[in-house]
Amino acid sequence: MDTLTRMRAFIDVVEAEGFSAAARKIGRSKALLSKYVRELEDELGALLLNRTTRQFSLTEAGHTYYRRASEIVREVDSLADAVRESSGDVRGRIKLSAPRTFADAPVGQSLVDFAKQYPDIVLEIHLDDRFVDLVEEGFDLAVRISRLENSSLIARRLAPFSVRICGAPELIARHGMPAHPRDLARAPCIIDTNGRWLANWPFRGDDNDTTSVAVSGPIEVNSPMAARAAAVAGLGFSVLPDFIAQPEIMSGRLVPVLDDRILQGGGIFAVYPHRRYLPAKVRVFVDFLAQWFKAREAA
Repeated sequence: MDTLTRMRAFIDVVEAEGFSAAARKIGRSKALLSKYVRELEDELGALLLNRTTRQFSLTEAGHTYYRRASEIVREVDSLADAVRESSGDVRGRIKLSAPRTFADAPVGQSLVDFAKQYPDIVLEIHLDDRFVDLVEEGFDLAVRISRLENSSLIARRLAPFSVRICGAPELIARHGMPAHPRDLARAPCIIDTNGRWLANWPFRGDDNDTTSVAVSGPIEVNSPMAARAAAVAGLGFSVLPDFIAQPEIMSGRLVPVLDDRILQGGGIFAVYPHRRYLPAKVRVFVDFLAQWFKAREAA
């Protein structure tokens, strides 16, 4: 049995957070994975996992080995991708992190369309609203919806992104149409706790500077979809991603307010670690997303 196979088994167990979960994921027996990891530990002369009947944890040596082994396996896979690409054969698995907002909204259709067009590439999609550590957690790339901060990651802008502040017609009838951002301080607002703004909403000020308004209201929730539902129910004004707000605006169930005061400049980005060679499967995926969004902007 070669070291690379044992190494892959160890990585699978760590990333699945257990032998049973890893066995189900890759279609091998728990006993076989346990054998591979035990042989790897014997080969290294070091304990990588602390095992109990109910859980396991990485030892210090295990943490070190996982980080380096993940890099080595990615390089090996990249080399295989390069050879396949030269023969026109692009296949493999892409481990993708994306926010729930992206997958739940219509733009999540891009992932479905990609899977239909490239059946030889397996999309392993992890939906999480936190910013994962791509290298540490073994992701090939992530889709992020935000203003990107400076980082060591490479980012490709896929599409512009903006937000809308919306309220239901009955809410506006009760509290009036906000004429200035400070009017929201006296009105009920719905707080999306996943958003960067939380309860301090930034706006373009009277002198084109940036100002913020402290808001409050009856609901705080970590989901823009739930925030939209609360807004449609007339419970308060809400900051919503434009692609989530738009269907309700078109139907008349939500009314946008203060559009001329909203700060713009965000985007939908594909981000991936800086590597000497970008795997062909990742490049194909990113190119597909860029074309998918471009086609919808033109429509």
